Amino acid sequence: MSLLPYALARALLFRLDPERAHELTMESLARSQDTPLEWAYRNSLVEDPVTLAGLRFPNRVGLAAGLDKNARCIDGLGAMGFGFVEVGTVTPKAQPGNPKPRLFRLPQANALINRFGFNNDGLDAFVANVRRSSFRARGRILGLNIGKNAATPIENATSDYLACLDGVYPHADYVTINISSPNTSDLRSLQGDAALDALLGAIAQRRSQLAQRQGRQVPVFVKIAPDLDEVQVRLIAATLQRHGMDGVIATNTTISRDAVRGLPHADETGGLSGAPVFEASNRVIAQLRAALGSAFPIIGVGGIMSAADAVAKMRAGADLVQVYTGLIYRGPALVGEIARALKAERRTGSA
Repeated sequence: MSLLPYALARALLFRLDPERAHELTMESLARSQDTPLEWAYRNSLVEDPVTLAGLRFPNRVGLAAGLDKNARCIDGLGAMGFGFVEVGTVTPKAQPGNPKPRLFRLPQANALINRFGFNNDGLDAFVANVRRSSFRARGRILGLNIGKNAATPIENATSDYLACLDGVYPHADYVTINISSPNTSDLRSLQGDAALDALLGAIAQRRSQLAQRQGRQVPVFVKIAPDLDEVQVRLIAATLQRHGMDGVIATNTTISRDAVRGLPHADETGGLSGAPVFEASNRVIAQLRAALGSAFPIIGVGGIMSAADAVAKMRAGADLVQVYTGLIYRGPALVGEIARALKAERRTGSA
């Protein structure tokens, strides 16, 4: 898709309520994927393979979780040229999420605020949709992102993560443990030292059991917040390594409003994504790289609105990148733009 047609589509979509525009877009993707109508958003895959956590990624650009919570549009999203796609967050039981309105645009800042609250159709529906997709059969990498139900007390959160891990394990190239959404009560407390240690210990034990049963070990990544200080980042890094986690995704949305203060909707509760989270994300990535060493996989996400932003994320220490809000503002052309830039960066020996 060229930039001009998406600019026209965006102008129309931005006239709608943000969540209605999102629903309309996802419904259109679900209906058009694997049909000739894919021409409207299909991009050629930029071949730039890299192997991380035992997985061969066709290129370094992925879709972040949150856009396709129910895994309905995996093939359509994959047609945009992503080397990997992450869907979810899924919870064991279906849940409606937080009351509407819960999605807000801040176009002056190239940003969004959402407080969805893991709205999804539940694990069974999610897995059924994953099984219907052909993305993995085409050699692309699929990540499945898991969380806890809002009604589950935080002290029982581990049981929800284990239930989700059991369900998605056979169908995932990697699994992401989401402990960093600001929109589920107390969820971010799982990033604390003792809580994270207990959760990842249980995850590691269950993964070992699943690997023995199924004859393959699926990599597990952990997604963390940008609102962490350096001491917290170092503690998280040590815990990831202690429990044999395979990678970290940095970062989720931020609760800070420093970069958007005074703008319409800036005071809405929820997670802020897009350009304002770019620097905080890069700071956490750099701190993680310093703590984890050169070999530990880091996926950088947060505020990538251009190819230059993606290159900066890699220079901060990321091995791969993911986009979400940038895709909303820039459209599918952004995927190829980033992939080509990262390929060129790698050829220079800088990445």
